Amino acid sequence: MNFELTEEQKLIQEAARDFAEREALLDVIERDEKAEYPTKHVQRMKELGFLGMTVDPKYDGGGMDSLSYVLALEELSKHDSSLAVIMSVHNSLVCWGLEHLANEDQKERFLKPLARAEKIGAFLLSEPEAGSDATHQKTTAEDMGDYYLINGIKNWITSANSADIYLVIAQTNPELKHKGINAFIVDRHSEGITLGPHENKMGMRSSDTHSVMFTNVKVPKENRIGENGFGFKFAMKCLEVGRIGIAAQALGIAEGAYMRALKYAKERKAFGTEIANHQAIAFKLADMAVKIETAKLLLYKAATLKDAHQPIALIGAMAKRYCADIAMEITTEAVQIHGGYGYVKEYHVERLFREAKLTQIYEGTSEIQKIVISRAILSDN
Repeated sequence: MNFELTEEQKLIQEAARDFAEREALLDVIERDEKAEYPTKHVQRMKELGFLGMTVDPKYDGGGMDSLSYVLALEELSKHDSSLAVIMSVHNSLVCWGLEHLANEDQKERFLKPLARAEKIGAFLLSEPEAGSDATHQKTTAEDMGDYYLINGIKNWITSANSADIYLVIAQTNPELKHKGINAFIVDRHSEGITLGPHENKMGMRSSDTHSVMFTNVKVPKENRIGENGFGFKFAMKCLEVGRIGIAAQALGIAEGAYMRALKYAKERKAFGTEIANHQAIAFKLADMAVKIETAKLLLYKAATLKDAHQPIALIGAMAKRYCADIAMEITTEAVQIHGGYGYVKEYHVERLFREAKLTQIYEGTSEIQKIVISRAILSDN
């Protein structure tokens, strides 16, 4: 096994680190407090090629490998995971889903402008009554002959207001249950689409999250992805890939909290010496370092296997669950090491603590990942 990054991967990692440290970090606390969308930073990500970076160049993408993508997300998330989730949804769910599962006409019309970052994508799966159990879609897509008529509500949608293209999962044939679900490419500005208010979230407050309401929204039949009834399989395949992106985000959050805790422990004095010299703190830092290194190896393996076109359902679920859980553990300990200062916004760790929690919830909760993992290891296949 080769643990060395290529020169190209190192350059991407450095570019993401420089952007995060020199630009995104400067106003991250203010944007978090105001729940303000990072317009100028999203534009900068477009210029850096971070939106559409893994799409094949024949569809106007960057053609980067999955490990490069993971490295960029990881660096961003050390300082600003709101930017990272915008990048992750656009790349892992929307671009990947279209590139690998849509037809050539759809790729030409929708994937190419997304890969060029001329348009932003959003993925609409979750509903008020369909979170972890995505088989029970209440949003309907009625077949009207040469078009579908979509009605229903989607919630917790990242980039709902800023996106141009929606990938919408909806039920066409309820009697077929999950086999009656379809996936559609929808123009966000279609007549009949309205948004709920910006969600007042615990963390990742700078990302654009809304409920989306559909009232008799007409979608051309040629905008359905795959054969009739392919929608649930489409969503699950996208989420399988998306888990790697969320794992990278969680790892970055953990690393951001750890490096701040380490710095603080070397500077803060108590009982006549830096607190890093007290075993209680030193052991916390040691545990954090081991967890981060373990998570990194698991995540990088998942990304490498994806690039090798190997199955990633199991390793992706493992990486997502482990990275998310250690992000929560490490941010909690980072706040503890900072003491009272960890409870105020100036020191960033309280924000990272709030952001870590979401990585255990979206794109498959940690509990759902355990279901995926246990089924895989208990399978006879």
